[in-house]
Amino acid sequence: MAQHRARKRFGQNFLHDHHIINNILGSLYYDKTQHWVEIGPGQGALTEPLLKDGVQLDVIELDRDLVLFLQEKFAQYHNLTVHSSDALRFDFSALTKNQEKLHILGNLPYNISTPLMFHLLANTPSIADMTFMLQKEVVDRICAEPGSKKYGRLSVMMQYYCATEHLFDVPPESFEPRPKVMSSIVRLVPHPQPPVLIDSVTSLNTVVTTAFSQRRKTLRNALKKLIHDTDITTLNIDPSARAETLSLQNFAALSQFINQNPLEESE
Repeated sequence: MAQHRARKRFGQNFLHDHHIINNILGSLYYDKTQHWVEIGPGQGALTEPLLKDGVQLDVIELDRDLVLFLQEKFAQYHNLTVHSSDALRFDFSALTKNQEKLHILGNLPYNISTPLMFHLLANTPSIADMTFMLQKEVVDRICAEPGSKKYGRLSVMMQYYCATEHLFDVPPESFEPRPKVMSSIVRLVPHPQPPVLIDSVTSLNTVVTTAFSQRRKTLRNALKKLIHDTDITTLNIDPSARAETLSLQNFAALSQFINQNPLEESE
């Protein structure tokens, strides 16, 4: 059958390196008792071996021509369901049956990777784990620790929801067409219980976003509309510190205090 040509507007880069494909499959630890969901299956480089091993697989694909390509290519497999849909709007929890949890994988287009991951995080009760190919820079930010220049809002919020692990890098020549950047594989495993206690994820996100909005500012200046510097001190946090030095626990403490002690508008 004819090959499907990659389309720039969908951010398509098709994986063809068999060594990398085998490394990814080996990192999934999958078996036929599990329910897998693949986002952006491309031409089926990972789809085919999963289907051959009897895995129940749903794939989410936005490109309608590619949906037809996949339906034709894998027509003989009864363990595949192809969804012609935008993953950013897809209800992943609707795929679960009998309290099972989904295992999700995908080569995510760079331009939607961050909003898509946050969309998935809203479904974490339905998800066992996620294994994604992303731009290396994004994976570095997800897995960054306090004190790193790459540590930021994405690091804090992803680590609130998940344990994160950078598995390995994937060079541009593993794709057709070649992207201009290095890619990496990351595994995200939702925490059974949140690692910190907070009243509101929205409040945590507001504090983290505000603190990192101007990285060079001290907390005293960055958060002055949310909390007094004397109150920052009572939380055993230095008001002259910068956001990149704070742990998830520090941000949780700030979030709780601010949520429970909002400043008046006149202040």
